Amino acid sequence: MFFRRISDAFRRFMYGRYGTDQLNMALLVTAFVMSLLNSILSAIFRSFAAMSMITLVISLLVYAILIYEVFRTLSRNIYKRRRENQRFLNFWNRIRDRSHCYFRCPQCKQTVRVPKHRGKINIRCPKCGEKFIKKT
Repeated sequence: MFFRRISDAFRRFMYGRYGTDQLNMALLVTAFVMSLLNSILSAIFRSFAAMSMITLVISLLVYAILIYEVFRTLSRNIYKRRRENQRFLNFWNRIRDRSHCYFRCPQCKQTVRVPKHRGKINIRCPKCGEKFIKKT
C-alpha cells in the first residue's frame, strides 16, 4: 500500500512533464563515460597537481550534464524539449549514415542526400530543380 501511494504521487508529479528521450539517454551515457574517464585519470595520475585541476573540470562538466538532464526530464515546455531532441537526432543520424553524403543546394539551401563513393556527380535539387556538381 505504501509503495502504491508513492508510485501514484510520483505519477501525479510527472504528469505534464517531458520525461526522457534519446538526447537524455545520450547525455546520461556521456556523463557516465566522462565520470569513468575521470576516475581512471585520477587513479593513474594521483601525484600530479595539474591532473587534480583537470579532474575537477571533468567533474564539473559531469555535474553540469546531469543537471541539464534532470532539467530536461522535469521540464514542462514539451515543445522546446522535442525540438532539442529532433536536432540531436538529425545530427546523430547524419553521423550514423555512412552510405550517403549531404549537400546544400546553392540556390534554395535545401539539404540533398546522395550516395557516397560515386566520384563527381551531377546533383539535381528536388525542390527547385537547380543542378550542381559535387564530389562524393
